[in-house]
Amino acid sequence: MSDLANSLTGLQPVLDNVYKEMLPQCGKLISVASSLAGFGALWYIAIRVWRQIASAEAIDFFPLLRPFALGLAILLFQSVVIPVMNGILQPIVVATGDMVKSSNTAVAQLLKQKEDAIKHSSAYQMYEGTDGNGDQDRWYRYSHPDDPDHTNEGVFEGIGNDVKFWLAKQNYAFRNSIKQWLSEVLEVLYAASSLCINTLRTFFLIVLAIIGPLVLGFSVFDGLQNSLVQWLARYINVFLWLPVANIFGSIIGKVQENMLRLDIAQINAAGDTFFSPTDTAYCVFLLIGIVGYFSVPTVAGYIVHAQGGNGMLQRITSLTASGATIVSSTASSLGSAGAQRMGRGLTNIANLPKNVMEGYNGSGQSGNDYQKSKLKGD
Repeated sequence: MSDLANSLTGLQPVLDNVYKEMLPQCGKLISVASSLAGFGALWYIAIRVWRQIASAEAIDFFPLLRPFALGLAILLFQSVVIPVMNGILQPIVVATGDMVKSSNTAVAQLLKQKEDAIKHSSAYQMYEGTDGNGDQDRWYRYSHPDDPDHTNEGVFEGIGNDVKFWLAKQNYAFRNSIKQWLSEVLEVLYAASSLCINTLRTFFLIVLAIIGPLVLGFSVFDGLQNSLVQWLARYINVFLWLPVANIFGSIIGKVQENMLRLDIAQINAAGDTFFSPTDTAYCVFLLIGIVGYFSVPTVAGYIVHAQGGNGMLQRITSLTASGATIVSSTASSLGSAGAQRMGRGLTNIANLPKNVMEGYNGSGQSGNDYQKSKLKGD
C-alpha cells in the first residue's frame, strides 16, 4: 500500500481523539435537560396521582419512579451512561480491528514478496537492473538468441540495437508507471472511503452524545417515551459502523491475499511485471471495496435497526432516482415529439407540389377566376 494510503489509514486515531475531546460538550446540556425533565416529571406524576385519587384507587408508586430514574440518568450521563455504553460496545471494535490488522499484515508480507519477485524477474533485470540502467547484454541475448555473443553485430546494427534497447526501456518504465499509478490511486480511494465512513460515524456519535441529555429529558413526557429507545438504537447502530467496516475490510484483505499469491506465482513463471489477469482482478476488488464501504450503514441496520433509517441518505437517493426518471421521461417525450414533427415536416415537403397544384386547380371552382388568371399570367 502506498504511503498516502497508509497516512489516511493512520488518521483513524485522530477521529477517536476528536470524539473524546467533544464528549464533555454534552455536559453543557445537562442543566437544561434536568429542568426539562423536572417540568415533565411534575405533570407525569400529577396526572397519574390525580387520576388514581379521582378513581378512589390506591396510589401505585412504582411507575412514578420513572421520571426520577431518568433525572438520575441525566445527571450521571457524562460520567456513567456514555462510558458504560462505550465500554460494552468497544470490545466489538477491538475484536474486528484485530481481524483487519492480521489481514493487513499478511497483505504487507505478500506485497514484499511480490516486490522481490519483480526484482528477480527477467524483464526487471533487463530494463532496470541494480543501478536502474538495465542490462543491455542480457536484453541482446534475449532478443537475439541466435547471436548471444554479438558476433554478427555490425556498427550500424549496434547503433540500432542501442536505440531499440532505449525504446524498450522507456516502454517498460511507462507501462509500469501506469500500473503503479493506477494501483496507488485505487488504494488511496479505498483508504479514503474507509476514512469517510469512520468520519461520518464519529460525527453522528458526537451529535448523539451531545443531545443525549435532551432526549432523556423529553422522554419523561407522555407520548415521547419512545424517543429514548430510538436514541439508544441509533447510537448502537452508528457505533457498529466501524466493526462492520472492519469486517468488510478483512474480507477484501483476504481477497487481496489470494490475488497477490496468484500474481507472485505468475511473475515467477512468466518473468513479466505488466498487467496480468490477477492485477486486473486486484484493481476490480479495490473498486468493489470502495463501493462496498458505503453499504456499511445498511449492513449495520441488519444488526440493530433504528426505525426510520437514514432520512438524509434516503432523501438524496429518492431525489436522484426521481431526477433520473424525469430526465429520462423528458428526453423520451422530446424525442418522440421531435420525431413526429420531423415526420410531418417531411410529409409536407413531399406533398408541396401536389398541394400547390391542387390549390391552383381549385382556385377558380367557386366562380372567382381572378387568382387562376393571375397564375396563368393573364
